Amino acid sequence: MSRPQFLTNPSFPRTRMRRNRQTDWSRRLVRENTLSVDDLVWPVFVLDGENRREPVASMPGVERLSIDLLLDAVGEAYELGVPAIDLFPYTDDTLKTPCAKEAYNKDNLVCRAVRAIKAKYPDLGVITDVALDPYNSDGHDGLVQDGVILNDETVEILCQQALVQAEAGCDVVSPSDMMDGRMGLIRDTLDGAGYQHVQMISYAAKYASAYYGPFRDAVGSGGSLGKGDKKTYQMDPANSDEAIHETGLDVGEGADMFMVKPGLPYLDIIRRIKDSFGLPVAAYHVSGEYAMLKAATQNGWLDNDRTVLETLMCFKRAGADVIFTYCAVEAAKLLQK
Repeated sequence: MSRPQFLTNPSFPRTRMRRNRQTDWSRRLVRENTLSVDDLVWPVFVLDGENRREPVASMPGVERLSIDLLLDAVGEAYELGVPAIDLFPYTDDTLKTPCAKEAYNKDNLVCRAVRAIKAKYPDLGVITDVALDPYNSDGHDGLVQDGVILNDETVEILCQQALVQAEAGCDVVSPSDMMDGRMGLIRDTLDGAGYQHVQMISYAAKYASAYYGPFRDAVGSGGSLGKGDKKTYQMDPANSDEAIHETGLDVGEGADMFMVKPGLPYLDIIRRIKDSFGLPVAAYHVSGEYAMLKAATQNGWLDNDRTVLETLMCFKRAGADVIFTYCAVEAAKLLQK
């Protein structure tokens, strides 16, 4: 077959996009985004007792660990350079009440874990979740009365919860409850008690998502919630402008970082918030996303290592400064290769 005449013209095409892609060194030079261990936060699950580990069936590779075993796991993350962990409790059903009083018990599981971790790894960032679902017998993030989630009464409890966590030594509180006005009152509570240095991550754009199921298994709130949902306080997945409004409110209430949750289905929200405010944005690679990835790789449908790193890079490309991911330790090891 004769070549078309234009192919004999040495100036065709003048711009060849593949030139910058043809070698590894060139691809690295022109890469627009980079992923490092410094971007990662590792969510972990703690349970009571000693020498206890329980696999989370819906999250392959993830375990609930008693504090003694958690210290070893956290130590590995610390040695790999992971900057921070995010701590979630698996609360015994006997401690769950309609008033969620265990949330602000100064000696609850989270507070004991924080003290132990900070004593052994003082330079590791410890983030604590502020919400009532692990402690509430209804499985909701707020107090419930006659089927209604009470906003202002919940915020009062959240302030007490954040305060005992700060007293225990956490570095960051991260209210994930989506109650109105809670960020400002928590900031005032912490500042008034002398904890001006404790940072706040706002779950500014947390959607009422179907991707949270495995997480609720991990913290034991799924059974309490039953067939209920959180649509009266978490955001509608159809909304985007509302996320900007929510974030703007939390900027004014003193938040230091802003979370988008879930992550991958909401990359557009990450980008909009980053472009709108230019402030630190975190993305949560949530349990359902993690479970899908692991199920596909276990079945041989995806290459695990490549898919993990590509997924995390997508968050960076969308504008995330911080990535909360159950793959943090795994990714840290891959990034060393």
